[in-house]
Amino acid sequence: MINRYKYSLPIGFIEIVDNGSEITGIHITDNCNNDGVNSELSERAYTELNEYFEGKRKSFDLPIKAEGTEFQINVWKELTEIPYGETISYGELARRIGNPKASRAVGGANNKNPIIIVIPCHRVIGANGSLVGYGGGIEVKRYLLDLEKNFK
Repeated sequence: MINRYKYSLPIGFIEIVDNGSEITGIHITDNCNNDGVNSELSERAYTELNEYFEGKRKSFDLPIKAEGTEFQINVWKELTEIPYGETISYGELARRIGNPKASRAVGGANNKNPIIIVIPCHRVIGANGSLVGYGGGIEVKRYLLDLEKNFK
């Protein structure tokens, strides 16, 4: 059973997807027209996300399942090791997964991250410190990084 429900957050509307036991997706969406099913797990995710935006939560306690290639899963797992309020470059992330020449592939995996914020792909920046490559838009990436900096 797949549950989908949309919520409003400071970055806009998001859709939370779960399979009944794990969060499988958190995506920015264009609208909050709900035709999905709200579940206890999506409500829990929404509560934790609100706590994050209020500066009360720096890590998440949600059961998640991000599906992708082995490479993508390795990248996403490493993303969860980046501390709240800190950033690393795509090149550094590639080194951390043991593939120092794969910074472009790491960027591609970041772009496919199915569970934004909880898997913090927004914490990866360009080698020169520029805010590049965020599926939700650079403004959202800046907002999330500023939020974490302010509450660190």
